[in-house]
Amino acid sequence: MLKIVAAVAATVAALLGVLFVSAAFKPNTFRVQRSTTIKAPPEKVFPLINDFHTWGTWSPYEKLDPAMKRTYGGEAGGKGAVYAWESNGNAGAGRMEITESSPNSRIKIKLDFSKPFQAHNVAEFTLDDKGGSTDVTWAMYGPNPYIAKLMGLFFDMDNLVGKDFEAGLANLKAAAEK
Repeated sequence: MLKIVAAVAATVAALLGVLFVSAAFKPNTFRVQRSTTIKAPPEKVFPLINDFHTWGTWSPYEKLDPAMKRTYGGEAGGKGAVYAWESNGNAGAGRMEITESSPNSRIKIKLDFSKPFQAHNVAEFTLDDKGGSTDVTWAMYGPNPYIAKLMGLFFDMDNLVGKDFEAGLANLKAAAEK
């Protein structure tokens, strides 16, 4: 009986070792990105992203918790605009600040999560004018700490976050094409 328990313990330890070593070899950074084409010029799409007050019309994260507390600060829109949220539900808590805003072409956002875990990432929107329509790409990237690498063995972050980005881009498309 002792030999069986020892064999099982050794097997479990070996599997955990493989798991921990596998996680260590995952990339040190991550990037999730999705794109869509919107039948509207960049001049119509850009303001919907560049002003945090308009995110309620298209961002899927705005609908996660109807009781979410939101605060706005800094500039009204564009570089220096700040948006913070706090939720007791699925939205967690965090803060966003627009760090770059190039009219009708690019918006870069410093994205800091404080709940349910700490993370410091960058969100970026690029708009490419296609003469009457706009190719919009929504990306998020940043460091991939060891705990995230370990979780990544069980959860596909690209798939999870990517679905949210796809829903958000579909909502943005609907709002801009009105």
